[in-house]
This record gives sequence, C-alpha cells and structure tokens, in this order.
Amino acid sequence: MTDERNELLKSITELDFMAVDIALYLDTHPLDCKAIEQYNKIIRASDTLKTKYEKTYGPLNSFRSLNRCDNTYQWVECPWPWEKEFNYDLKSEVCR
Repeated sequence: MTDERNELLKSITELDFMAVDIALYLDTHPLDCKAIEQYNKIIRASDTLKTKYEKTYGPLNSFRSLNRCDNTYQWVECPWPWEKEFNYDLKSEVCR
C-alpha cells in the first residue's frame, strides 16, 4: 500500500467519524447553525478525498462509487474492506 493511499484512507475515516459524531449531536440540537456548518464542511472535505481516492485507487464501496469504466465492474477487482490490503496501516499508532 502506498503512503498516499494510506493517508487518504486514514483521513477519510477520520472525517467520516467526525461526521457521524456531529450528526448524533444534531439529532438532539437540530437548530445549532454552527454545528450544521461544521457538519457540511466535514462532508464536503470527505467527499473531496473520496473522489480523489476513487480516481486513483478505485471504488471505496459497492453502493456509493461511480464505476470508472463502462464495461467492467471494478468493485470486484479491488481489495475488499475486510481484507488487510484495503485498510490503512496503524503501525505507529499503537494503543497502550
């Protein structure tokens, strides 16, 4: 796995986690304009990174990603999310 791919996956994961966290907050505070603004900012950043990732490395999942080719379904050609090759490496970030 390349360092760029590893960093993209890690950043996407972080942004998506933040989006879920803010969405949970917004479930109980639906009129918080600052939280809505932050949520939208995070979603846009995540979408930008997902688009960059998919243009370079292929689809992130089978139901969200546009296929880059009209005659081959590329999802089956990439590592699957449960395979080690798909996920980013956490060597330097060990929990103790």
